[in-house]
Amino acid sequence: MSKRLTDKRNLLFFGFVIAAALMCYMPLKELLSTTSNREYYSHILLIPLVSAYLLYTERKEIYSEKSYSFAPGGALVITGIVLYAIGQLKAINLNSNDYSSISVCSALIMLIGAFIFSYGTRAFKQALFPLLFLVFMVPIPSFLMDKIIHFIQAGSTEFANLLLIASGVPFFRDGFYFHLSTMSVEVAKQCSGIRSCLALFITALLAGHLFLKSGWKKTILAACVFPIAMFKNGVRIVTLTLLGTYVDPRILQSDLHREGGIPFFVVALLMLVPILYFLRRMEKNKESS
Repeated sequence: MSKRLTDKRNLLFFGFVIAAALMCYMPLKELLSTTSNREYYSHILLIPLVSAYLLYTERKEIYSEKSYSFAPGGALVITGIVLYAIGQLKAINLNSNDYSSISVCSALIMLIGAFIFSYGTRAFKQALFPLLFLVFMVPIPSFLMDKIIHFIQAGSTEFANLLLIASGVPFFRDGFYFHLSTMSVEVAKQCSGIRSCLALFITALLAGHLFLKSGWKKTILAACVFPIAMFKNGVRIVTLTLLGTYVDPRILQSDLHREGGIPFFVVALLMLVPILYFLRRMEKNKESS
């Protein structure tokens, strides 16, 4: 009898998973059809795979106590469906990014509601991270994306300014522009490194979930991403600027400028490792004392 009920729960939830996937498919397909959006959201297709893996590996804790939770689960399912309907009605007034954001967000709300409906609030609490991790499938709304990019752009410019001062190279700064002896360089929005910052942030959250227990230590690890990402961008900007000034100006128009972010991303990732190690050691020392 218990196995039969479990099968019914799984079938019910799987049905909602299919419905959520259908709600997301066309908006995301349209969004990812343009090169600029693919650069921002190349991680989206990996997120559900990571969530599914976490739900599977943590299944004993998550599904140890299952029960239908009709009221809270049903309320979220209805909320998701209503939000999706509103998005369809307003679609003509939205760009592809914001339309996808509403569609995927509504599908996610419906999916979380379906999980609670099928497995209960206790199971939801145990599955909180894998389910909320799906938030990274939601495209960032345009108004918020602009603010995030400006924040990272400004921070990266400050780090680049400090590094140029430390290098001893004569320059004049004007906002986001650096004027050197033979050229001027702008720290444009494209230099914000939003894609690598998102990747670092997602990695930090995942590492915190897997290796840390304390909520505030997980928060510290995630918060460290922003200064590290800005510093990494500053190093990249200064490196390319100096190479362009003293080696070859064409470097600033080369593939090294457009596609050379991976080595700097690896450096930023390596900078997170000692922070994670230190926070983990703190937890172990506290447990042993």
